[in-house]
Amino acid sequence: MFNVLTLNKISPKGTSRLGDNYKVSDSETAPNAVLVRSASMHDMELPESLLAIARCGAGTNNIPKDVCADKGIVVFNTPGANANAVKELVLAGLLLSSRKVVEGIEWAKTLKGNGDQVGKMAEKGKSQFVGPEILGKTLGVVGLGAIGILVANSAAALGMKVIGYDPFLSVNNALKLDPSVQVYPTVDDVITKSDYVTIHVPLLPDTKDMIDAEAIAKMKDGVRILNFSRDGLVNSADVLAAIKSGKVSKYVTDFATDDVLAEDGVICLPHLGASTPESEENCAVMGADQIMEYLERGNIVNSVNYPNVTMAKSGAVRYCVLFKGDIVKDITAAVSGLKAVEAKTRGDYGYAIVDADDDASVSALEAVNGVIKVRVIK
Repeated sequence: MFNVLTLNKISPKGTSRLGDNYKVSDSETAPNAVLVRSASMHDMELPESLLAIARCGAGTNNIPKDVCADKGIVVFNTPGANANAVKELVLAGLLLSSRKVVEGIEWAKTLKGNGDQVGKMAEKGKSQFVGPEILGKTLGVVGLGAIGILVANSAAALGMKVIGYDPFLSVNNALKLDPSVQVYPTVDDVITKSDYVTIHVPLLPDTKDMIDAEAIAKMKDGVRILNFSRDGLVNSADVLAAIKSGKVSKYVTDFATDDVLAEDGVICLPHLGASTPESEENCAVMGADQIMEYLERGNIVNSVNYPNVTMAKSGAVRYCVLFKGDIVKDITAAVSGLKAVEAKTRGDYGYAIVDADDDASVSALEAVNGVIKVRVIK
């Protein structure tokens, strides 16, 4: 029996995939796995029983990944499961940034109480909300992962000229791009040519404040900037100054922070990117499946702190070995009755699946210098 702790409301479509061998609760004190959405785990005491954490979403900033790696806890995310939901909101953001829809709605409310004069008043005042069409304009997509690709392709289908940048663009992702999308070698190539810039990269030390005063100065006058990826990618003070100067026409963000709320030229949404029932279901299903695959078969898929390793079982016993350092040879040497092994490293951390005839080598594996955790699956 595996115990699963839920830290947020997780879609039943996901938790129902966990069969009779799983106990799912929001009050479990000795969990083997955690399903989480946005709840912060940084101050949470991680019990010895914990083997895996599945973040039902793409970002994992709410999880102490390095601490988990040191404890032999595998952290998963669900890339692509919410991509369509975010893509649709980005497209809405494109239109909202251009057509002054939000401002027009708020102004229209002020006409309440004027009876049959409302129509005439609306016609007279609507000119203040004129905004450009997106057709034929250039959209720069910074980051061509699961979401960025969908945004690029959809914008191209709407008649925009789409250009993009991604230093880690995979062959598979490149093949998914609409043929009309041009990929450039540097981020400057993209932001200098774009009427609209949308960001789809993770928040890392080298991407924090990537849109700052220096980057904005390189952009076209009147550029519109969209951030539906992560708070911290855009320097709020710099973008607000650029709005006041007229350099930036509009900033649309899905991250509500006190400094951008109620500011002219800013449309701030309360992190609605993945807030659709379809997205929540997709993320929960993927998260549950990944936990089951790891707990029951030892296979790691979509981990963010350990390498992805899978192998068909070929022995009576499977050892799941989480380790640190270059010690794969030491691990295999410690196993008697070895049948098969698959091992990879990711940064300082590694994972080995070792199939054997029996489970007589547990203590030998645990004694190998650098081994963090050994788990046996029969």
